[in-house]
Amino acid sequence: MQGVEYDVMFLDEATQLSEYQIKTIGASLRGVNSFPKRMYLTCNPGGQGHGYVKRLFVDREFEAAERPEDYTFIQSLVTDNPALMREDPDYVRRLEALPPKLRAAWLEGRWDVYEGQFFEEFRDDPAHYMDRQYTHVIEPFEVPESWNLYRSFDWGYAKPFSCGWWAIDHDGVAYRILELYGCRETPNEGIKWTPEEVFAEIRRIETEHRWLKGRRIRGVADPAIWDAETGESIAATAGRHGVFFEKGDHKRIPGWMQVHYRMAFDENGYPMLYVFKNCRAFIRTIPGLMYDENRVEDLDTDGEDHVADEVRYFCMARPIAPRMAAQPDDYYLTPQNMYLDIPKEDIIARPTAQRMEVIRSGGDE
Repeated sequence: MQGVEYDVMFLDEATQLSEYQIKTIGASLRGVNSFPKRMYLTCNPGGQGHGYVKRLFVDREFEAAERPEDYTFIQSLVTDNPALMREDPDYVRRLEALPPKLRAAWLEGRWDVYEGQFFEEFRDDPAHYMDRQYTHVIEPFEVPESWNLYRSFDWGYAKPFSCGWWAIDHDGVAYRILELYGCRETPNEGIKWTPEEVFAEIRRIETEHRWLKGRRIRGVADPAIWDAETGESIAATAGRHGVFFEKGDHKRIPGWMQVHYRMAFDENGYPMLYVFKNCRAFIRTIPGLMYDENRVEDLDTDGEDHVADEVRYFCMARPIAPRMAAQPDDYYLTPQNMYLDIPKEDIIARPTAQRMEVIRSGGDE
């Protein structure tokens, strides 16, 4: 603006930085003069800072000390750059040739999907909180007393601990109804509660909350909490507070596949795992987790994966078979699927849960 001076900072490819790095760098934008302080971020969807940038600028969900008027999102697609389009007309074609998720992010500017996202099926769509279709996040409701309850737990001290409570309906659908997440305002930094403090609080919640009090709750946790080499184990401390666990199956790849199976939508848009919208740690951390670059089927443990770990323990305690999503009509006519030798109508007419067995048996009852 003519006649006005600013102190300005620019961060290019900002989503490649973590939330902590962006905040720390921004804190150095200061001065004793009266000039307005401005910080500009330029970036594409994806990267470790994706969730933080998306929350502030795209979803506009603000936390304490964050003022909505301080954040403005100006989306710019390649088609908004006439100079680039004129000087490099093949650029759009190169973007169109990218893999689907990367193309959606870089060409279409979509922030709900990006390359490397571990739980790419996760959806948080407020428009469907009530009908529960094509969303995992839903409105809370009163949990029927006839449903079974679970508690999953991942220990942390310097890093956050995570405890989630689950209700299972009569169709086997899991609902994450409550959570306790031991994190400071800085992401992935633990509140450093002792085991005594953690399980005293868990016990308090289970004796006071109307969804949990008086109910039998089956607990499952990382087997590491039974380690007693340096004194009383964490599991023993939990037991003294009346909080009991079974040793969870901590196999990583099978565990992640169980989470994927539950999060998959069926042909009508319904998953086998829902999350009440009050479970903010799940909703914040799960979308930002990335694949490990060296172990292609595993999750990158440098991310804030504590909620994901206890979700994995829970899913392994209640394993399900994968469900086949509905396929387009020509699916069964393509060469790679001709070996099925099963009438397409015979498969499509079956309930989803039966289709896998029909295919495995070659159509025999």
